[in-house]
Amino acid sequence: MLSKRLTEKCRLRKGITRRSFMRGAGAATLSFTIMKPSLVSGTEANSRLEVGVIGLGGRGKWITGLIEKHGGYQITSVADYFPAVVNAAGEQFKVSKERRFSGLSGYKKLIESRLDAVFLETPPYCFPDHVKAAVEAGCHVYIAKPLACDVAGCLTVAEMGRKATAADKVFLVDFQTRTHPFFIEGIKRVHRGDIGKIGMLSSIYTDEAFPDPPKTTTIESRLQRLIWTNDVALGGGMLVNCDIHAIDVALWLAGKKPISATGSARVAKANPNGDTNYLYSITYEFEDGVILNHRGEHLRNRKGFSSNCDAYCLEGFLETSYNGQVRMLGNKTGYRGGKVEDLYRQGAVQNIAAFHTSIVNRIYDNPTLEPSVNSTLATILGRQAASRNTKVTWDQMIKGNEKLEVDFTGLKE
Repeated sequence: MLSKRLTEKCRLRKGITRRSFMRGAGAATLSFTIMKPSLVSGTEANSRLEVGVIGLGGRGKWITGLIEKHGGYQITSVADYFPAVVNAAGEQFKVSKERRFSGLSGYKKLIESRLDAVFLETPPYCFPDHVKAAVEAGCHVYIAKPLACDVAGCLTVAEMGRKATAADKVFLVDFQTRTHPFFIEGIKRVHRGDIGKIGMLSSIYTDEAFPDPPKTTTIESRLQRLIWTNDVALGGGMLVNCDIHAIDVALWLAGKKPISATGSARVAKANPNGDTNYLYSITYEFEDGVILNHRGEHLRNRKGFSSNCDAYCLEGFLETSYNGQVRMLGNKTGYRGGKVEDLYRQGAVQNIAAFHTSIVNRIYDNPTLEPSVNSTLATILGRQAASRNTKVTWDQMIKGNEKLEVDFTGLKE
């Protein structure tokens, strides 16, 4: 999850479909939103979609505010593991007390309310179970990244996403970079061959990490304030949860998933309480010979936030940055691009608008599903290779079907 410093600006215009919007893109606390199927049929298609939100701390509450501002949604239910959090959000978003749910099973009660769609902003260990329940209940799904913490979870989400598509339901993954015109245009030009074939990709993600206090008798204290990013089974660890933004851009440029990864990693920081590494150096290989070098750094050392990916091609290069410049220089052509501003907010706003457009216009191509599954699996591949200090192939990772267990002992149902 990105640094809190990152931070809307898109209006839904009638007649713009999600297919046309997404074409150029190529293919905590708990947060989850749901909408009633009856609202997207017949004369009710222009009505506001009823939504419920699960997880109202941090980004979940922020996303809920953006949902409210959109105007096409009505927030009718909220849930969070922590009762105080859900009640505070319920008051803010004017949700009746009987539609506020807490505990581990709060999402089930929301889904039983038969609303229209789900917005998932939970720690990613929740996603496979929440997605499965939502899709089987006939809900549209809006989900954050990463899609899971382990291979088994990713495969479940992928299966459920395909099931949603077959059932004419919208399934959208909230990657912000894939909405930005500079990224879309620059990567389109690389794919067109303007600066020749890609030789090498280079990505980097840095941040100041998140709180990592001493553990308590249960994991309850780890389920808030992004503490769960430090725990591999809860949040995937730093590489999977954070670096996925830079690696997703690399895979977008490559146009395919990697076949293997080799890497090293270390904790480095003093007195860690979670089990993630905080420094990564990983080399991914692709079938066509392209290599991707990725570096990740998550220490409180004043380096700050960056999420960049560069493509070194035979006749030029492309630079991309989440909060910096996008530009292309080539021997024969180039692309000026420009400074990326406020992408954290603007990307979320555009995705919330695209989600609504797709539902009311019955656009079920769901182009974000496959690339987002591959990006999540690629970070898991990198985590496995780096933590073992060896080479792991994609096929080995899939065959191993890693499944991480979370200890819920002592938590409230």
